[in-house]
Amino acid sequence: MNGLDPQEAVERALAVSRSDDCVVIAEETSSANLRWAGNTLTTNGVSRSRQLTVIAIDRRADGASAGIISRAGVRADQIEQVVREAEHAAAEATPAEDAEPLPGAGNDGPFGTKEIDEQRWDSPPGQTEIGVLRDFAAGLGETLREAQAADRKLYGFAEHDLVSTFLGTSGGLRRRYDQPTGRVELNAKSADLARSAWAGAATRDFADVDIAGLDAGLSERLDWAKRSISLPAGRYETLLPPTAVSDLMIYLYWSAGAKDAADGRTVFSKAGGGTRVGEQLSTQPVTLYSDPLASGLRCPPFVIAHASGSDSSVFDNGLALSSTAWIQDGSLAALHSSRHSAALAGLPVTPAIDNLVFAVPTSGAPAPALDEMIASTDRALLLTCLWYIREVDPQVLLLTGLTRDGVYLIEDGEVVGAVNNFRFNESPVDMLGRLLEVGATVPTLPREWGDYFNRAAMPPVRVEGFNMSSVSQAT
Repeated sequence: MNGLDPQEAVERALAVSRSDDCVVIAEETSSANLRWAGNTLTTNGVSRSRQLTVIAIDRRADGASAGIISRAGVRADQIEQVVREAEHAAAEATPAEDAEPLPGAGNDGPFGTKEIDEQRWDSPPGQTEIGVLRDFAAGLGETLREAQAADRKLYGFAEHDLVSTFLGTSGGLRRRYDQPTGRVELNAKSADLARSAWAGAATRDFADVDIAGLDAGLSERLDWAKRSISLPAGRYETLLPPTAVSDLMIYLYWSAGAKDAADGRTVFSKAGGGTRVGEQLSTQPVTLYSDPLASGLRCPPFVIAHASGSDSSVFDNGLALSSTAWIQDGSLAALHSSRHSAALAGLPVTPAIDNLVFAVPTSGAPAPALDEMIASTDRALLLTCLWYIREVDPQVLLLTGLTRDGVYLIEDGEVVGAVNNFRFNESPVDMLGRLLEVGATVPTLPREWGDYFNRAAMPPVRVEGFNMSSVSQAT
């Protein structure tokens, strides 16, 4: 904000506010990236941006209304103008259905841990730079040279963002969080471009990214695809790797809102009224949960809401978050909600959290890795990833999409070749009831939703009768 620290921007906006209540969110974002194509580095760069959001709340006799104004690159002399625009919008708005008192300064929840204490309000905002990719770039260069020598082509990108968020309210609440987000996507193609394979990884700092290991896995898949097998559409026993599982479970999570379920609009609506919370979805003891302090997947432990929606509310800004199970031991345990939508649905308040973990209990024998599941398979399909996922029917959460960059046939514990791509039609909720095996949970990158939801840990799964509804010409 033209040399103004984000904390100062928050304080100045609150100081000039004339509304009954006010929430100010200042964000500073820095990004670094590398891109490559045909085994050659093509571009790299860094960028920085700032955004200020002012939420003015006008509490009148007929209810409370909210006016929201967001601006990028706000200068110090423009802050008051943004506040006045928000106040004008609040005065013109109708009363908000989700109006609630703002969370108080003492509403700390899980705060006070070492991790949160280290992110103090008065510390400078975090920043990333191209140096975060230095060691990764060295490994990438060697990997590109090896791919060139082996006559395969590598394409892809690596990017790292760091968002520092400062949230303050007129009630005295001050919250701050620095969120690093990184990912790598790598595509390998045969020299004639006829065969293709994809891999990706999510990371906080690139220290844990094994680019050579990713390339080795892609090389193996290209070798599998030297034999081509045609199969018709139909229902197949199918192994889904963690990335494909994450894309399906994230969509399930996004669809698990309390208000729409209580209104009878979703797969989580109960016949005759209410929600399906408490109903069994899977005979497997699976758990789907979010935890802002999950190791390697840490995310903001408080609500950051720039706008209100069915199950989010600007009145909840700063509300503390804690570990929440959405599915527990195979049964639906919670639906994400604001304070308002939780009251409408008659459920506990469980706001959405920006990570997701799918797992089975770890007591006893360890869950198998994907290669172990392949070795124990008589005959099944092995997917790589899903693509272009779209919703067909919210009442059953039927999704459609395409397979991409490798579908393989497993026979007698070995991959025997690549098969044609398919369009699939599946409900992740229905799929939970057809799980035959759940493997070991590992961090993964959703391919379809990685732009929007980066922090996930998922297992490979074996599904009975995965519906490949038609043959696709996609490659």
